[in-house]
Amino acid sequence: MADIKVDRRIIKTKKVIRNALTELMADKGFDAITVRDLTEKADINRGTFYLHYQDKYDLLAQSEEEVLLKLKEIGLNMKNLNLNDIQFFYTQNQPAPFLIEFFEYLQENSDFMNVILGPKGDPSFQVKIKEVIRQNIIQNLFIKLKKEDMLVPVDMFIAYVTSAHLGVIQQWLNSGMKQTPYEISLILFNLTVQGPRASIGL
Repeated sequence: MADIKVDRRIIKTKKVIRNALTELMADKGFDAITVRDLTEKADINRGTFYLHYQDKYDLLAQSEEEVLLKLKEIGLNMKNLNLNDIQFFYTQNQPAPFLIEFFEYLQENSDFMNVILGPKGDPSFQVKIKEVIRQNIIQNLFIKLKKEDMLVPVDMFIAYVTSAHLGVIQQWLNSGMKQTPYEISLILFNLTVQGPRASIGL
Protein backbone atom coordinates (compact mmCIF):
# COMPACT_ATOMS: atom_id res chain seq x y z
CA MET A 1 0.00 0.00 0.00
CA ALA A 2 2.85 2.37 0.85
CA ASP A 3 4.49 1.74 -2.54
CA ILE A 4 1.23 2.56 -4.32
CA LYS A 5 0.97 5.86 -2.44
CA VAL A 6 4.58 6.70 -3.35
CA ASP A 7 3.98 5.83 -7.02
CA ARG A 8 0.86 8.01 -7.13
CA ARG A 9 2.74 10.87 -5.52
CA ILE A 10 5.55 10.56 -8.08
CA ILE A 11 3.06 10.48 -10.97
CA LYS A 12 1.27 13.53 -9.59
CA THR A 13 4.52 15.44 -9.09
CA LYS A 14 5.78 14.67 -12.60
CA LYS A 15 2.44 15.70 -14.05
CA VAL A 16 2.62 19.04 -12.24
CA ILE A 17 6.15 19.59 -13.56
CA ARG A 18 5.12 18.71 -17.12
CA ASN A 19 2.15 21.06 -16.87
CA ALA A 20 4.55 23.80 -15.77
CA LEU A 21 6.78 23.02 -18.75
CA THR A 22 3.79 23.19 -21.10
CA GLU A 23 2.63 26.56 -19.79
CA LEU A 24 6.10 28.07 -19.87
CA MET A 25 6.80 26.79 -23.40
CA ALA A 26 3.54 28.30 -24.59
CA ASP A 27 4.49 31.59 -22.94
CA LYS A 28 8.13 32.06 -23.90
CA GLY A 29 9.49 28.97 -25.64
CA PHE A 30 11.72 26.21 -24.37
CA ASP A 31 15.09 27.95 -24.77
CA ALA A 32 14.13 30.76 -22.39
CA ILE A 33 12.96 28.43 -19.61
CA THR A 34 15.12 27.86 -16.53
CA VAL A 35 14.82 25.23 -13.81
CA ARG A 36 13.91 28.05 -11.46
CA ASP A 37 11.01 28.98 -13.74
CA LEU A 38 9.82 25.38 -13.66
CA THR A 39 10.04 24.97 -9.88
CA GLU A 40 8.27 28.27 -9.26
CA LYS A 41 5.51 27.48 -11.73
CA ALA A 42 5.08 23.95 -10.35
CA ASP A 43 5.40 25.22 -6.74
CA ILE A 44 8.07 22.67 -5.83
CA ASN A 45 11.64 22.96 -4.57
CA ARG A 46 14.71 22.33 -6.72
CA GLY A 47 15.47 19.12 -4.88
CA THR A 48 12.13 17.66 -5.93
CA PHE A 49 12.79 18.60 -9.54
CA TYR A 50 16.26 17.03 -9.58
CA LEU A 51 14.88 13.92 -7.94
CA HIS A 52 13.10 13.18 -11.22
CA TYR A 53 15.06 15.05 -13.93
CA GLN A 54 18.69 15.94 -14.60
CA ASP A 55 17.79 19.28 -16.19
CA LYS A 56 15.15 20.87 -18.40
CA TYR A 57 16.40 18.91 -21.42
CA ASP A 58 15.86 15.64 -19.59
CA LEU A 59 12.37 16.79 -18.63
CA LEU A 60 11.54 17.55 -22.26
CA ALA A 61 13.04 14.27 -23.47
CA GLN A 62 11.12 12.19 -20.92
CA SER A 63 7.88 14.04 -21.65
CA GLU A 64 8.25 13.44 -25.37
CA GLU A 65 9.23 9.80 -24.91
CA GLU A 66 6.13 9.17 -22.79
CA VAL A 67 3.94 10.41 -25.65
CA LEU A 68 5.84 8.48 -28.31
CA LEU A 69 5.67 5.21 -26.37
CA LYS A 70 1.91 5.54 -25.97
CA LEU A 71 1.40 6.31 -29.66
CA LYS A 72 3.57 3.32 -30.59
CA GLU A 73 1.43 1.16 -28.32
CA ILE A 74 -1.73 2.39 -30.04
CA GLY A 75 -0.15 1.87 -33.47
CA LEU A 76 0.55 -1.77 -32.71
CA ASN A 77 -3.21 -2.39 -32.84
CA MET A 78 -2.92 -1.81 -36.58
CA LYS A 79 -1.10 -5.14 -36.92
CA ASN A 80 -4.29 -6.95 -35.93
CA LEU A 81 -6.23 -5.46 -38.84
CA ASN A 82 -6.28 -6.86 -42.35
CA LEU A 83 -7.40 -5.31 -45.61
CA ASN A 84 -10.89 -6.78 -45.25
CA ASP A 85 -11.23 -4.95 -41.93
CA ILE A 86 -10.21 -1.69 -43.58
CA GLN A 87 -12.70 -2.29 -46.37
CA PHE A 88 -15.45 -3.01 -43.84
CA PHE A 89 -14.84 0.21 -41.93
CA TYR A 90 -14.81 2.12 -45.21
CA THR A 91 -18.13 0.68 -46.43
CA GLN A 92 -19.69 1.39 -43.03
CA ASN A 93 -18.30 4.95 -43.05
CA GLN A 94 -16.52 4.30 -39.76
CA PRO A 95 -12.92 5.07 -38.81
CA ALA A 96 -10.59 2.30 -37.70
CA PRO A 97 -10.80 1.95 -33.87
CA PHE A 98 -7.08 2.53 -33.36
CA LEU A 99 -7.43 5.97 -35.00
CA ILE A 100 -10.12 6.95 -32.51
CA GLU A 101 -7.89 5.84 -29.63
CA PHE A 102 -5.02 7.78 -31.21
CA PHE A 103 -6.98 11.04 -31.27
CA GLU A 104 -8.49 10.44 -27.83
CA TYR A 105 -4.96 10.31 -26.44
CA LEU A 106 -4.00 13.49 -28.30
CA GLN A 107 -7.09 15.19 -26.91
CA GLU A 108 -6.29 14.09 -23.34
CA ASN A 109 -2.82 15.58 -23.74
CA SER A 110 -3.81 18.45 -26.03
CA ASP A 111 -2.11 21.26 -24.10
CA PHE A 112 1.29 19.58 -24.30
CA MET A 113 0.79 18.30 -27.85
CA ASN A 114 -0.32 21.68 -29.15
CA VAL A 115 2.73 23.38 -27.66
CA ILE A 116 5.29 20.73 -28.56
CA LEU A 117 4.09 20.61 -32.19
CA GLY A 118 3.72 24.39 -32.42
CA PRO A 119 6.16 27.20 -33.29
CA LYS A 120 7.47 27.41 -29.71
CA GLY A 121 7.86 23.66 -29.38
CA ASP A 122 10.54 21.16 -30.34
CA PRO A 123 11.02 20.92 -34.14
CA SER A 124 12.72 17.54 -33.76
CA PHE A 125 9.58 16.11 -32.16
CA GLN A 126 7.73 16.50 -35.46
CA VAL A 127 10.30 14.21 -37.05
CA LYS A 128 9.90 11.69 -34.22
CA ILE A 129 6.11 11.62 -34.35
CA LYS A 130 6.15 11.28 -38.15
CA GLU A 131 8.42 8.27 -37.73
CA VAL A 132 5.99 6.73 -35.23
CA ILE A 133 3.12 7.29 -37.66
CA ARG A 134 5.15 5.79 -40.51
CA GLN A 135 6.47 2.74 -38.69
CA ASN A 136 3.60 1.86 -36.39
CA ILE A 137 0.50 2.90 -38.26
CA ILE A 138 0.84 3.43 -41.99
CA GLN A 139 3.51 0.82 -42.66
CA ASN A 140 1.53 -1.82 -40.77
CA LEU A 141 -1.24 -1.29 -43.30
CA PHE A 142 0.67 -0.89 -46.53
CA ILE A 143 2.94 -3.86 -45.89
CA LYS A 144 -0.20 -5.94 -46.59
CA LEU A 145 -0.87 -4.39 -49.99
CA LYS A 146 0.17 -5.84 -53.32
CA LYS A 147 2.96 -3.54 -54.41
CA GLU A 148 2.41 -4.37 -58.08
CA ASP A 149 -1.11 -2.89 -57.90
CA MET A 150 0.10 0.51 -56.72
CA LEU A 151 0.37 3.38 -59.18
CA VAL A 152 3.13 5.18 -57.26
CA PRO A 153 6.24 4.00 -55.37
CA VAL A 154 5.34 2.71 -51.90
CA ASP A 155 7.97 4.83 -50.12
CA MET A 156 6.68 8.00 -51.79
CA PHE A 157 3.08 7.18 -50.88
CA ILE A 158 4.00 6.46 -47.27
CA ALA A 159 5.95 9.75 -47.06
CA TYR A 160 2.96 11.63 -48.47
CA VAL A 161 0.42 10.05 -46.11
CA THR A 162 2.71 10.43 -43.07
CA SER A 163 3.10 14.17 -43.65
CA ALA A 164 -0.63 14.48 -44.28
CA HIS A 165 -1.39 12.77 -40.96
CA LEU A 166 0.84 15.20 -39.08
CA GLY A 167 -0.72 18.15 -40.89
CA VAL A 168 -4.23 17.07 -39.93
CA ILE A 169 -3.14 16.53 -36.31
CA GLN A 170 -1.62 20.01 -36.11
CA GLN A 171 -4.62 21.66 -37.76
CA TRP A 172 -7.02 19.88 -35.41
CA LEU A 173 -5.04 20.92 -32.32
CA ASN A 174 -4.50 24.49 -33.53
CA SER A 175 -8.18 24.99 -34.34
CA GLY A 176 -9.27 24.00 -30.83
CA MET A 177 -10.28 20.41 -31.63
CA LYS A 178 -13.68 21.40 -33.00
CA GLN A 179 -14.26 17.84 -34.17
CA THR A 180 -14.55 14.95 -31.72
CA PRO A 181 -11.88 12.23 -31.82
CA TYR A 182 -14.39 10.09 -33.73
CA GLU A 183 -15.12 12.83 -36.28
CA ILE A 184 -11.47 13.74 -36.93
CA SER A 185 -10.61 10.03 -37.14
CA LEU A 186 -13.26 9.59 -39.83
CA ILE A 187 -11.97 12.60 -41.75
CA LEU A 188 -8.40 11.31 -41.69
CA PHE A 189 -9.48 7.76 -42.46
CA ASN A 190 -11.44 8.91 -45.53
CA LEU A 191 -8.59 11.13 -46.71
CA THR A 192 -6.21 8.19 -46.43
CA VAL A 193 -8.43 5.55 -48.01
CA GLN A 194 -10.23 7.67 -50.63
CA GLY A 195 -7.51 10.20 -51.31
CA PRO A 196 -7.86 14.00 -51.64
CA ARG A 197 -9.62 13.86 -55.03
CA ALA A 198 -12.55 11.74 -53.89
CA SER A 199 -12.68 13.51 -50.52
CA ILE A 200 -13.53 16.83 -52.18
CA GLY A 201 -16.03 15.27 -54.56
CA LEU A 202 -14.05 15.29 -57.81
